[in-house]
Amino acid sequence: MQDDLGRRQTLRLECEEFLYHAAELLDDRRLSDWHNLVAKDIEYRMPIRTTRERSSNTEFSEEAFHMKEDWGTLKVRTERMSSDFAWSEDPPSRTRRQVSNLRITDRTDDEIKLKNNLVIVRSRKGETDPDILSMERHDTLRRGEDGYVPDWSESGGLKLARRTVLLDHTVIPTDSLSIIL
Repeated sequence: MQDDLGRRQTLRLECEEFLYHAAELLDDRRLSDWHNLVAKDIEYRMPIRTTRERSSNTEFSEEAFHMKEDWGTLKVRTERMSSDFAWSEDPPSRTRRQVSNLRITDRTDDEIKLKNNLVIVRSRKGETDPDILSMERHDTLRRGEDGYVPDWSESGGLKLARRTVLLDHTVIPTDSLSIIL
């Protein structure tokens, strides 16, 4: 019983470290390093929140998305955002990501499914009022495809295999959504 608790706590800590490390890379605009944490078969989605009756099964569209990305489109986004052609991010936004409330919802030998909350405070140019984005993320983490398990500070060999971002907003409270959530 105690060994199982210890393994669960170790796994939870490993997932937290991965999410904190990924958030730091994005806040520091190390987008290429962040993209290295993404699995080749990534499914990255942000469905549109809709206002529906209480009896509805979900508040999110299953057909319309703010973002629906794969490894290649995320690669293009991160490269463009690091280039001189990211006009919506010139000068770059200043972001601070607050990851919290990590819950492991399922696990197998290969994958860990989890939910976590994220608040992003985003400041742009000389604006005094920051944009605040609040969301829940449903993530699937997987050990690196190549079997290489680097030092824990390099993500512990975990890769982001799936992410569904569920914004708390029906109207996105920012002029552009050019940052990675």
